[in-house]
Amino acid sequence: MDYSGLSDEMLLRLIAHSDESALSELYDRYSRLVYSVALNTLSDPAQAEEVTQDVFERVWEKAQTFSAEEGRVVTWLSSIARHRSIDMFRRSRTHHEDLQVAWQDIELADLRDGHNVEWEADLERRQKRIRWAVSQLPVEQKMAVGMAFFLGLSHPEIAQALGEPLGTVKTRIRLGMQKLRLLLQDEQPE
Repeated sequence: MDYSGLSDEMLLRLIAHSDESALSELYDRYSRLVYSVALNTLSDPAQAEEVTQDVFERVWEKAQTFSAEEGRVVTWLSSIARHRSIDMFRRSRTHHEDLQVAWQDIELADLRDGHNVEWEADLERRQKRIRWAVSQLPVEQKMAVGMAFFLGLSHPEIAQALGEPLGTVKTRIRLGMQKLRLLLQDEQPE
């Protein structure tokens, strides 16, 4: 059977009946999207890979619970990825808060690229501000912008992955970038 021509909904029906080839096709279609959602939340490639695996394990276990009336498959997958990523972020944050740093043991040479503490602190502040600004975007704009800038996908590739018209994707990216520019306009590049 040629799974590449099947709809996402049909693939989920087959997955619900334990069809591994259907899961493989769904993974090929959406693993990059799921990974990008996780990476955007976690900023850690290893954790993003773990979330991606978790999402498709959950799809294997819960495919029968998907309802096409409640939304599209891509939205369902993105939602699972987002929730799994948030859970992992919270767990890792709690773990990191338990660790104590002995400041006297840290030397300037231990910092990335030999930069000083002020540079590192400024970089972290900017990254947090950018993550905050991206979190202010509507989900559709956030996904389109993320796929374009974090995955490096072209507009036609994004349109295909999301099942949306090319013009819609271009508009979402343009509106998302305009909103980010407004939110970050007081940032001064150095």
